[in-house]
Amino acid sequence: MGWQDGDKNPWEGKGQPDLKVVMDTIKKLMPFRLPSFMGRHGLVPLLIAAAFLLWLASGIYFVAPDEIGVVKRFGEAVRSTQSGPHYHLPAPIESVLKPKVTQVRRIEVGFRTIGDKQHGRFSAVQAESLMLTKGENIVNMTFIVQYKISDAMNYLFNVREQDKTVKDAAEAAMREVAGSNAIDDILTVGKFQVQQDTKEILQRILDSYNAGIHIVAVQLQDVHPPDQVMAAFKDVASAKEDKAKMVNEAYGYRNEILPKAKGKASQITNDAVAYKESRIISAQGDVSRFLQILKQYKMAKDVTKKRLYIETMEEIMPSINKIVIEGKIGGNVLPYLPLKKGITEINK
Repeated sequence: MGWQDGDKNPWEGKGQPDLKVVMDTIKKLMPFRLPSFMGRHGLVPLLIAAAFLLWLASGIYFVAPDEIGVVKRFGEAVRSTQSGPHYHLPAPIESVLKPKVTQVRRIEVGFRTIGDKQHGRFSAVQAESLMLTKGENIVNMTFIVQYKISDAMNYLFNVREQDKTVKDAAEAAMREVAGSNAIDDILTVGKFQVQQDTKEILQRILDSYNAGIHIVAVQLQDVHPPDQVMAAFKDVASAKEDKAKMVNEAYGYRNEILPKAKGKASQITNDAVAYKESRIISAQGDVSRFLQILKQYKMAKDVTKKRLYIETMEEIMPSINKIVIEGKIGGNVLPYLPLKKGITEINK
């Protein structure tokens, strides 16, 4: 508070002021009186009160949206708080931990990243990556475990060295899964199932610890046989690829031939059915015609015979060479047999 016009500065020209003089001057200038208990040494209680207020104010804390506040009282967790401003009893009575519960943490098993995770180099840890499969084969498996905090209090107070706990449990789960699968499945079509099984077993292990951890994903990074037998496994893989190629080509050839064969068989069947129907109809027509002729024959046998003879001659005679001789002069005609022509036709 400043002095009004006309007030005299009590320290003007007096050098360094005495503390008692300062306090007395402040008391005179203040519009209200300090409590009487302050007495001559009133500054000390004031400082104590200010320090007490600051100590009480130190219990104010803020929890970010991606955090959970866990309040400890003399080292024991007593409650958790959500995002926003909160208050706890000042230290050393209570303190607060604020783990990030939305952060996805990453654990590497079988390898370690050196430098930047995006562009850094990798260092193999074979003590973690070499695993025994169902057929007693050795396979080199490196993978990543991603997890989040599901229960902050359990995460902070039920397990120590959380990252190491997750890594050890993940390695144990992967060894269990690898031991129940053949190496061919692990190297080829069974990778996704291996990841899913490992995730389920790992989550079950951590839940039994009440670790407060949720496994987001287990991702295989590299799966291959040990370097000592890599060449042999490559030969086996090449042979399997050749087998699969030949099988696919055979299926393709089968899919090409079968429709043609089925079409041809269907055509032959249809032709046979048509021929059958035509033969039946033709036979039925012949039978009907024969029955009609038989009926006429029974009514007039001589006439029917002569008519049949004439009709037959009408069919035969147009296709052969013929000479017609009247019956009266037939006895005076010399029979002629074209032997040369017949011999020539026989020789042909």
